[in-house]
Parts: sequence; C-alpha cells; structure tokens
Amino acid sequence: MSNEFLDRHIGPSAEDISAMLTAINCETVDEVVAKTVPNSILFGNRMAVEEGLTERDSLELATKLASENILATNFIGQGYYGTLMPTVIQRNILENPGWYTAYTPYQAEISQGRLEMLLNFQQMIIDLTGMDISNASLLDEPTACAEAMMMAKRANRKNKSNRFLIDSNTNAQTITILQTRAKPLDIELVIEDIQNHDFNDCFAALLQSPGTNGEVRDLTADITNAKDKGVLTIVACDVLALALIKTPAEMGADIAVGNSQRFGVLMGFGGPHAAFLATRDEFKRMVPGRIIGVSQDALGNPAMRMSLQTREQHIRRDKATSNICTAQVLLAVLAAAYGVYHGAAGLKKIATKVHVKASSLATSLKSAGFELAADQFFDTITINTEKAQALFDSAQQVGINIRLLSATQLSISVDETTTESELLALLGVFSVSELVSTDSILATEIMRDSEYLTHPVFSQYHSETEMMRYLKRLENKDIALNHSMIALGSCTMKLNAATQMYPISLPGFSKLHPYAPENQTLGYQQLFRDLEHDLCEVTGYDAVSLQPNAGSQGEFAGLLAIHAYHDSRGDSHRNICLIPSSAHGTNPASAVMAGMKVVIVKCDESGNIDIDDLKAKTEKHADNLSAIMVTYPSTHGVFEVEIKQICDIIHAAGGQVYLDGANLNAMVGVTRMGEFGADVSHINLHKTFAIPHGGGGPGMGPIGVKAHLADFLPGNPLDKDSNAVSAAMYGSASILPISWSYIKLLGKYGMQRSTEVAIVSANYIADSLKDSFPILYRGDQGMVAHECIIDIRPLKEQSGISEEDIAKRLMDYGFHSPTMSFPVAGTLMIEPTESESKREIDRFITAMVSIHDEIQKVISGEWEKDNNPLKNAPHTAHEMSGEWAYPYTRQEALYPVDTLVANKYFPPVKRIDNVYGDRNLFCSCITTEDFV
Repeated sequence: MSNEFLDRHIGPSAEDISAMLTAINCETVDEVVAKTVPNSILFGNRMAVEEGLTERDSLELATKLASENILATNFIGQGYYGTLMPTVIQRNILENPGWYTAYTPYQAEISQGRLEMLLNFQQMIIDLTGMDISNASLLDEPTACAEAMMMAKRANRKNKSNRFLIDSNTNAQTITILQTRAKPLDIELVIEDIQNHDFNDCFAALLQSPGTNGEVRDLTADITNAKDKGVLTIVACDVLALALIKTPAEMGADIAVGNSQRFGVLMGFGGPHAAFLATRDEFKRMVPGRIIGVSQDALGNPAMRMSLQTREQHIRRDKATSNICTAQVLLAVLAAAYGVYHGAAGLKKIATKVHVKASSLATSLKSAGFELAADQFFDTITINTEKAQALFDSAQQVGINIRLLSATQLSISVDETTTESELLALLGVFSVSELVSTDSILATEIMRDSEYLTHPVFSQYHSETEMMRYLKRLENKDIALNHSMIALGSCTMKLNAATQMYPISLPGFSKLHPYAPENQTLGYQQLFRDLEHDLCEVTGYDAVSLQPNAGSQGEFAGLLAIHAYHDSRGDSHRNICLIPSSAHGTNPASAVMAGMKVVIVKCDESGNIDIDDLKAKTEKHADNLSAIMVTYPSTHGVFEVEIKQICDIIHAAGGQVYLDGANLNAMVGVTRMGEFGADVSHINLHKTFAIPHGGGGPGMGPIGVKAHLADFLPGNPLDKDSNAVSAAMYGSASILPISWSYIKLLGKYGMQRSTEVAIVSANYIADSLKDSFPILYRGDQGMVAHECIIDIRPLKEQSGISEEDIAKRLMDYGFHSPTMSFPVAGTLMIEPTESESKREIDRFITAMVSIHDEIQKVISGEWEKDNNPLKNAPHTAHEMSGEWAYPYTRQEALYPVDTLVANKYFPPVKRIDNVYGDRNLFCSCITTEDFV
C-alpha cells in the first residue's frame, strides 16, 4: 500500500485533523463516524478493493491499458468522426483546471467567462442551423432527439395523435434511445421512409440530414407536407455539413438537433460530447436544458446568466421540461472555441475538404463499377454490393474499419483527419488502385447561400496568440477550484487530481470510435471490468452499468430497471413512486419520464422522512407501489436512523428502493446501501469519484443494482428495444479513466479515509458557524454528515439580508457561495469535501463570521438596510477605481479581511438582474452597442 497519493488528496494534515476533532469535542475520527452513522448500518470497510497505487504506477497502468486499444483506420461514421482539436484549445481549456473544475454557472457574476463561451456556442448553433434560439448543450444526439420528441408533444397540443414518425434513414442508436424514451410515455414510434409520406396521424416527425447512409437531400417538400397536416418537424443535422448545405430552418423545420463532437472534440469511445437543440422563437419557453441569455447588472451593464430557470426540475419538479440537470458545458466550450478559432471561412474550408475527399472516393469506386446508394452526400457514401460482408472482412484484416449496413450495403465516412494514404489503402480493399481527384458534387439546390458566424467573436481570434489571450481573459473572470474552495452542498467539489485527469488525453482512450470492433477495445474492456467490480464493492450491489452519461440518466435507467422487473413478474400496473418532499428536483422529473405517478411523502421537523406518513402512503398505494426514491444521507445533511425500516416498509408492499447516490461521499468504506436495503442507485462519478464538474458537465451516473435487477440494466444502443439510455454502450467512456484512477490511487483504505475526513470537516464547519448561523438539522447524536445547512431566515427577519445577499457578498471575499435555498428556502448548504485544507476551511469560516458581523451592523443601524456592502454586493474593480458613492469605505467593501490583500478576486460585473433577463430574452451574441 502507498500513502503517497492519499497525502496529496486529503487536504487537512494529521495535526489539522487533531485540531478539528478537539473543536468538535471528539477524540478520534472513529468516534465522529460512530456518532454520525447509525449503528445499524455502520458496517465498516467491507470493500474487496486493492490498496492504493503510487501516482507513477497508476499512470503506467493507465498508459498500458490505453495502448491495448487498437486505433485502426476509421471510416465508420454513424454520428462520430475524427477531428483535430487545436492544441491551443487542448492546453488552455481541456487540460486547464480554471475551466474544468468550475461549477454550473448558477452564480452568474463569477461565471462570466464560461457563460460567454456558452453564448458563443449558442450563436454558432443558431447560425449553422438557421434557428432563432439554441440551448447550451444536451448529453448526446439521440438524447437530443428524444428531448425534441417530448418537446414537440408538449408544443403540438392541438394534434391529439400519440404517434411519432421517424425516417428509416436515421442512425440506429437514435432509434433505440427514442424507443426507450417513448415506451413509458405510451408514444407509438412509426419508422418509415418519410420521402413523400402522407404524415397522417402523427404529432411530429424526425428526419436526419445527412441520412444514416450519407444521403443529402432537400427536405423542404416533406417538411411542407408535414406542416400542412399539423405535424411538427425535427431535423437531426450534422454541424460541419451545415457549413455547406441548406439549414433546417431554410427547409422549414421546427426543431434542429445534433452533436458538436466533430468541432474539435475527440470521439473518446462515445463521449462526452455536447449535443444541442435549436428551435424557433415561438417554442423558446419549452426548450429543455440550459439556455444562456444576456441581461444587465445593477449598473445597467450587459451581463450573462442562465435564462428561464423556472422551467427547470429544481422548481417545477414533476412538471419540468426535462430531468436533465448536468449538461455538457466543458464540451460545448471546446466546440465553441473551435468555431471561434476557425471562424466561418475556416469551417467552410474544413467542410469542403471533407466533402471533396468523399467525392473523390465515390468517383474512384464508381469508376471501378461499384454502385452508390445515393449520388448526393456530404462525407458518407454507401455502396450497394452483394460482397458487403467479404469486403468488410477484408478491410478488418488490414486494420480498416468501415460500417456494414446490411448484407448488401457498406457505408464509408471520411472526416477532417482522413489522409490520402488512408483513402488509397481503403481503395485497395476494393481492388481499386487510383484515387480520382474530384471537386464537390453537391447540387446547387442543396447548397446553403446564407451567411453564418458573422459576429466579431468569430473573426478576431484566429492567431494562436490572440486565441490564447482570449481564453485567459475568460478564465480570469470565473471562480473555479484553482482559486478557492467551492463549498456547494450536495455537489462534492473535491480535488480533480492531475494524475487522474492525465489519461483522458491518451490517444488510446480519446480517439477510439464507440462502435469499433470489440477486439480493438481490450484496454477499455479491462478498465470497465475494474471499475464495475470496484463500484460494486463500494456500494454492496451485485451489478453495475456504466452507460448513463449523467446523474439524471442514471435515475431514469434505474427507474426503468424497476419497471421492467415489475413487468417481468406480471406487475406492470405498479406505477406509483413515493418521493420525500426534500428530494432533489430531478427525482420527480425522472419518475414522470419513466411513466410513473409521483406521490410526495412528508418530512418531519428534523428533516427525516415522516415514518407515519410513509406508512400511510404505502398502505394506500400498496397494490400499485413501484418504488420509493430516497437520498441517503438525506438532502438535509444527516444520516436518517430509520433507513432500514424505510426499506423494509417498501419491500413489504412489493416496492423497490431507489437510493439516490448524490451523497455517496459520506458512505464509502463506512456503509453500503446494497446491504441495508436499497435495490438500485445511481453513482455520481462527477462527485464522489473525482470527474470534474466542467462548469456544468460532463458527468457520469452509472447505476448499481441488486442481482434481481441485473437483467434489466441498459443494453446496447445499436440493438432495438434494449432499454439503452445513451448513444454509446459505455456512455461518456473517455472520462471513466478519471474515476478508475481515483480508485486505483486511493484504494480500499484511502477511500474510507476520504469519507471520514469529509465528515470531520463538515462537523468542524458546523460547530464553527453555529454561534453565527443556526445549524438547521443534526443527527440524533448532534452530528451532521458530510454537509450542513445553515439557516439564514432568523437573520433575514431582523436585518432584511437574504441568503442571496450573503451568496453575492461571498464573491467579494473570493468564494463561490454554498448551495442556496436547497433543500430548504432561506438556507445555505455547505459541503467542504475531504480535499480542502484546514487553512482554506478556516478562511471560509472567517468570511462567514465576518459576514455575520456585517449583518449585525445592519441590524444595529450602523449600516443602512438597503445600502450596505451585502445588498450592493458584489463590488467590481471598476467601482474601486471610480467615484465612490457608497456610505461605507472601499476597504469595507473590497478588503473586508486581511487575507484578501494577497489574493483578491474581482467579479467582472455587479449583481445581475434576473427578472430583466427573462422579460427581455437575448440568447445570442450581441455587441454592447446593440444591447444599449
């Protein structure tokens, strides 16, 4: 065993831990854990996991596994393509903790850098699709298609049909995910050739351009026919192809979806990548996922924020537009940076080169007598041949991957990375010796003539020097973990160690196509086996699926497994899902998506599930009870003593226990949910297992299940009706080496120690702040779990200072706010994690105590109620240098504690007006002059 990495990962030293124990009146870490975790489930460390490796050994092992994946010459396509990530983007974003350790930009004033890049992403998608508004990313293209289907159902209320039409020329993985999403909602999928279709009896239709066989055609006539029948149309499009061909909007579509992967984001064996959904202005309030908009700050200056958040699951819960919480922010940022760096001319040049490669390949094969399935294409050609299987096998033998569409069809896709020598090698498989150079073969009526990427941001940063400085300016506007502790409760903003991040850049992990033959993916397969085994050991479950590419997807997959289990037993009528009132908003949203009816269970004054109400609801719905969704430790930050009884009550009524794994960081090596009664959980790898939050994604939400649910885990997305929830079998596979490395480095003891220190640190904060802010919930022995909730409401009554005022004031102290008003309005939820040193925790405590003292000045009348540093927070550098009109000093506003002198962060904008932003919705790039 090595303690080398453990000592790097754990923030507090042995002396620090001893001091924190003294502060909370405990003698040992074991005593803290025993007082925190109910004795009935305090199992100790039962994990059969190896002890930790050194960083050097971990890197060597990861490199070895990556080398065991074979990077064959790739012509598979099917939604995934080789691409060239500019090195300036790789070094300054992908491998830069200033970008990848940031949190979702709920606190917009300290998130202006990534919000600007997300706005660039939206503008880029708007321009390329021709639509009026775009969201700021979705999880993958099939998920985007499924979200579009659900959005169309909501939007097209006049059309009472329950049928959704899918063009047969659509990628197989998209059809599978649509099947998974449609079934619980009783939506009937009809898969037919849409060309010249009558569009009778359907509420919406999905068309793909280019089609899965590569064909490009003008969809205008079909879309017009659909519109005449009151049918909404969705076009799944290729962003690079849109640099050359007609946009979905020009063809009359209502919604456009797609994936930005080929804009500089490597395939990564399936992800993560930023998908998108763009639509017309009339549907803007129905769009799922995040939308970035331009508002103004308190001084009237333009400032960006997440718009229309009232649509989200945190507020609307079971009536939300989607259950998606984590999106793919980091990947959207990468794709947007690619667009900024290349600009319109650069993208058109790349697209033209790709198309010319495909045209030359097609001409060469046609000249040799091969028949093409379509004469109009962008980057993919399909060959009709009775020798399809033999040619496929011949290609495999010489290290070339092509796609076998059927016994009589082969598909070949080229991309930005395809070389002439690779094309010649491919032609050799077909016994063709010469590559015939050809210009574009796209018909004039298919070509786009509209401009795109005309905003100055897409033309100013084409030199590496300018791009480097632009990215640095954006990074400097934000607070991420490389600046200070981010104490967000329920978010576990722990260290994302460089050694854990390193493997994602290894070509063997980053460049593999998700549909490569299994014998080319042996390194990944071993990594998956390791991770599945270790996650089973951590949780006490019997099987794990690594497929769900977000926590919300894990919830959905887990609920689908429960429903399939009931269905297999003839209990398909079981559709009631009990959910505590304190639950995360994705829980009820996911339950509705899974076709369940939500029944809320009360919580008592201590924040625990009300057992009497649970018994009453269970008895009332016993015949139809499907499951309960419970978070443990609870969202109130305590271990509920009665958790085993809760599981027993549900099981006695024939239900299943879904345990939300959001707070797993308080349980690893201490207890196991699979042993105290839970049947299924999702595991947030972007919390407990160190995948960075990326400013709002990527995330991963694998699910663990007991043996009786194992047969109902998500299947292969290329197989119909497989209950798959992601486009690739292993979801966002290329970030799984991060969690694999985390476990390898910490090992059995290190993971347990991480849990213990996280609990000690949370209790240290709670006890340090209790005299300034009441601690809302504690366990039966006076302890909190890995997080605590402080109650702002008593101070608000006296002073008028709200939890939002405190959150904004913390920015002046250089901190990101704790979680605001969740799960209880008027509170802040604090989670330090095990990675923060006592010195940093003390800095945070000092800031909070100082803010408490400031509030006392408001209460005493020393400071005006509506004109004080809290109400006016945050304060900017521009204010400091200008005329000072406030009734308090510059030092009180900007340097309230001495530690800020050495390391001062200035928010780039004042407090942002959310109401103005929603009433005056701007969701694209605009100039300051336009805004004024």
